[in-house]
Amino acid sequence: MNYLEVNKDAWDSRTDTHIKSEFYDVESFKKGRSSLNPPELKLLGDVKGKSILHLQCHFGQDTLSLARMGANVTGVDLSSKAIEQANLLKESLGIDATFVESDVCQFDQINQKQFDIVFTSYGVLCWLSDLSAWANTVANSLKCGGKFHLVEFHSVNDLLSGYSYFPKSEPDIDEEGTYTENCDGTTSTMATWSHSISEVISALLAAGLKIEVFSESPYSPYNCFDGLEYIPGYGYQMLHKNQQVPLIYSISARKITDKLK
Repeated sequence: MNYLEVNKDAWDSRTDTHIKSEFYDVESFKKGRSSLNPPELKLLGDVKGKSILHLQCHFGQDTLSLARMGANVTGVDLSSKAIEQANLLKESLGIDATFVESDVCQFDQINQKQFDIVFTSYGVLCWLSDLSAWANTVANSLKCGGKFHLVEFHSVNDLLSGYSYFPKSEPDIDEEGTYTENCDGTTSTMATWSHSISEVISALLAAGLKIEVFSESPYSPYNCFDGLEYIPGYGYQMLHKNQQVPLIYSISARKITDKLK
């Protein structure tokens, strides 16, 4: 089975549903709403005038939100349908941004630029079979002194959902609907890989990046797991045996020296 093609087909089919969903709320985005959340905004800081590579950008809302903040942004995604919609969205808004259709682990083979910042967030790593290749893409895409920012759902969520916390050689294959409220019950075959936090950190270190920030939070900005409770001013939490479950984690890392590809 070609897992990359399986996931590309799944995300192509999801994109049309997501564009029409309340979850993504494209109409309010067109009126100026930012799709970025406080955890990533805190990590990113002032991006005005910075060049940013946004990996796994989907149909471009976060990419275009960064462009609205004054950044020069390139978004990369596996889905041709998502990139098509991202380009339509940027054109409708008159925002300057670049979108590239590519698997992020293969993007390193075609990319000739280096950026001030590489950014990726929320539900991105489970689609990647090889974190070493991913981390090398991140490192090679950064200028010396450039920073990488990741905000991701915590791997403990996968464990509580019945998946492995630790990496396995073969992916989990599931028939899944999508996570937006307008899912009509249609399912797609999807391949996902488990990645422990130690595997993520080790891959970034091996690629030559210096970890400067690592944090965990019991609050998610998204109501996208079963059993979440909204806490005003914080976000959504999950309790297990009356204790808070870590729902997201954040990493910032800096490129210190250039490595040869």
